[in-house]
Amino acid sequence: MAEAGAGSPHGGDAAPPGPPEEQELSRRLRRLYPAVNQDETPLPRSWSPKDKYNYIGLSQGNLRVHYKGHGKNHKDAASVRATHPIPAACGIYYFEVKIVSKGRDGYMGIGLSAQGVNMNRLPGWDKHSYGYHGDDGHSFCSSGTGQPYGPTFTTGDVIGCCVNLINNTCFYTKNGHSLGIAFTDLPSNLYPTVGLQTPGEIVDANFGQQPFVFDIEDYMREWRAKIQSTIKRFPIGDRLGEWQAMLQNMVSSYLVHHGYCSTATAFARVTDTTIQEEQTSIKNRQRIQKLVLAGRVGEAIEATQQLYPGLLEHNPNLLFMLKCRQFVEMVNGTDSEVRCFSARSPRSQDSYPGSPSLSPRHGSTNSHLHSTGADSPTCSNGVMSTKSKQSHSKYPALSSSSSSSSSSSPSSVNYSESNSTDSTKSQQHSSTSNQETSDSEMEMEAEHYPNGVLENSSTRIMNGTYKHEEILQTDESSMDSCPQRQLCGGNHAATERMIQFGRELQILSEQLCREYGKNTMHKKMLQDAFSLLAYSDPWNCPVGQQLDPIQREPVCAALNSAILESQNLPKQPPLMLALGQASECLRLMARVGLGSCSFARVDDYLH
Repeated sequence: MAEAGAGSPHGGDAAPPGPPEEQELSRRLRRLYPAVNQDETPLPRSWSPKDKYNYIGLSQGNLRVHYKGHGKNHKDAASVRATHPIPAACGIYYFEVKIVSKGRDGYMGIGLSAQGVNMNRLPGWDKHSYGYHGDDGHSFCSSGTGQPYGPTFTTGDVIGCCVNLINNTCFYTKNGHSLGIAFTDLPSNLYPTVGLQTPGEIVDANFGQQPFVFDIEDYMREWRAKIQSTIKRFPIGDRLGEWQAMLQNMVSSYLVHHGYCSTATAFARVTDTTIQEEQTSIKNRQRIQKLVLAGRVGEAIEATQQLYPGLLEHNPNLLFMLKCRQFVEMVNGTDSEVRCFSARSPRSQDSYPGSPSLSPRHGSTNSHLHSTGADSPTCSNGVMSTKSKQSHSKYPALSSSSSSSSSSSPSSVNYSESNSTDSTKSQQHSSTSNQETSDSEMEMEAEHYPNGVLENSSTRIMNGTYKHEEILQTDESSMDSCPQRQLCGGNHAATERMIQFGRELQILSEQLCREYGKNTMHKKMLQDAFSLLAYSDPWNCPVGQQLDPIQREPVCAALNSAILESQNLPKQPPLMLALGQASECLRLMARVGLGSCSFARVDDYLH
């Protein structure tokens, strides 16, 4: 028997909770029909107890059908439809029916019908109804008169019905062998249907509960190859040069958007494309993203305010999102507002397993991101300027405490990938040396970041999405010494600072409400964040998913997009917009019944 759908890219999806049989069915259906969104268009899984004639009996999970009528003549025929119609996004759909008993005369029909077709008839006798009958082997296409089609079938036979939603045809199989095309020009939204007419007739359906007898996957592979060949043969003609230039610009902007500075520079040099953003600005965005992904949101906010003055002031929704995330990271023990209360030793700074071993450098003078006086360089549009300027926040209630206590707060966002800090050397370096170090350490595509993957951690960046498990290596010794995670790293002073920050966050929420009106999103973010304090173990509570590092990614993406938009650059890379448009086109194709969408999935071209 052929196992259904092996090797599909969705084969590793976790099965939903439920009995093992239901889990196996869900896995098999996902593998067979990966393009189907089952929330929008559920697949048939059983016969419908509501959409049948009363001479039909159902049992065994509504998969077994038996006849319970008189069976005197054709007026006693009875049919049943499946629970759902066949989604067009299947492309190729298949189900099988096993003849448990042919009963008295074997007047059985297997096929398809539209919603509303009379169920007091065998499939194929009425308009928009199609069937293959066992007593004579004829096919019936919306007519009471059949056409010779295949062999008869009886007890023990397995009859399959395959609907090709690409060319709108249907063929049947018997015991694993195709019988050829039975119907053409089929309409959309047909339901699997079976009909019986004489006593003793019993059939079992297989909608994917078990491996199919017929190798439907081989047939699917043939059609997938046809569709992909059609795509590859799409005529470009004399416009090849234009297409190549456009694609190169899209790739270049994608690399710039996500901060792949070295790769973007090398790509621009090879393809002779122009990078629209200054390299220093790209690196600064990169630094800010790394801080957010490390859970150091307070430092990311401060860096953003210094490098991009006015950005957060003019984006109060973004500022509020960042501040709520900062509160969550304070609970986590990763934000510098609470980490500064911990001991300075590298071993003791991680107060719970899983927190990044990321020590801010104290006493260093990074000319890129920290201003220490009136003569310090300031930033405009993400690029350092020597012009002196002070930034005034419109929302002073949440100004970072780190700026008023330099002895206990990070004075730079500059840090090394190896988590080692030599403060003596840091003090001896000149500002020029610090800037060079910063450029080399923060460069995401330096030798430690081949293809966007950090060798020393499990952080991955694929297709513009951060696959974030840990930002940097975790201190193994701290994990051994502190087996249980604690609120704010278990530091009392840090907990008090977190509570004070929460009060300030509440004040900011009220201020924004007065200025801009009620905002339900703000209310929910605040409630979710504050709810963490209601549990003794926030990491294992109904709202504990907020503490998962992966929740930093949308915040990081929103901040990065806002920075780009402030520089009159696309907030989303054109490449991602093009992919999104292609995916949406495929969804629209599925909705209007164009089955070829199932074998033209965007993911197939990204791996």
